Amino acid sequence: MHAILITAAIGYFLGSVPFGYLLVRAFRGADVRTTGSGNIGATNVARMSPVLGVITLLLDAMKGFGAVWAASVLFPGQPMIPFVAGFAAVAGHIFPLWLRFKGGKGVATGLGSFLMLTPKGIVLALVVFLLVLAVFRLVALGSIVASASLPVSAFLLREGQRPTGIAMLSASALLIIVKHHQNIARMLRHIEPKFLD
Repeated sequence: MHAILITAAIGYFLGSVPFGYLLVRAFRGADVRTTGSGNIGATNVARMSPVLGVITLLLDAMKGFGAVWAASVLFPGQPMIPFVAGFAAVAGHIFPLWLRFKGGKGVATGLGSFLMLTPKGIVLALVVFLLVLAVFRLVALGSIVASASLPVSAFLLREGQRPTGIAMLSASALLIIVKHHQNIARMLRHIEPKFLD
């Protein structure tokens, strides 16, 4: 039990580092939450600065990857533990303590978190994202469908520590999808901005 608690704490605190907010504050002297979608993630940061958006994407993915890597090193031989770290990192990004639990949508952090654990599933999820983006030109829809596809892909490809690993993947996907509730509402009303419009 102590391994789970330690791992969850490490994952949460790494995941909760608000890189998008910090980068925009440091280099633009602005609060990214007051522009665009009000989100601290890479997509909204890129509206202010494409370069900072790319850096945010990489850093958000790296904190998820780092949480899983740390869990693997600290608790070797416990294959369930890294999945807990991945879920905790996603939760930390979405509900960061430092920003009154109002964070990003968790897509990049989820990507980094599960890259080491379900690499084939992540590749398939990226393919799904790109296909949906190409057809509908909606980043949010691509993120939602790709997130939902990851636990299914991991299960079918026999990746992940079943049933716990698949449960952590599913819980992470659910958090990401629920965090997109405003995007879903806009898509239903056909007012969600399209990519490259």
